[in-house]
Amino acid sequence: MIPVSADVKIWIAAGHTDMRRGMATLARQVEQHLGRRFHDGDLFVFRGRRGDLVKILWSDALGVSLYSKRLARGHFIWPSAKDGAIALTPSALACLLEGIDWRNPQRTWRPSQVG
Repeated sequence: MIPVSADVKIWIAAGHTDMRRGMATLARQVEQHLGRRFHDGDLFVFRGRRGDLVKILWSDALGVSLYSKRLARGHFIWPSAKDGAIALTPSALACLLEGIDWRNPQRTWRPSQVG
């Protein structure tokens, strides 16, 4: 998992992105289409057309990192907006990367009440 501190902002790029893009073209997309400054240390998450692959672009004080994850089954839950960026919390990003619906996570176990 990416070591995300509490002060880092996480942005989902709405819509789909050409997954053949690398660091430079994704960084340009962040600045031109999302209107964000790429070198501020935020994480930017992109999804391909099929929905089973995401790329995360991150610039920190040491350099630029590009992470990717492909699901063996299913697809990543993505917002329905066609353009722009949507902010996420680190816990919502963890859910997204596990294929869990980060918009409405459901409790799968409820402790029994003692009393």
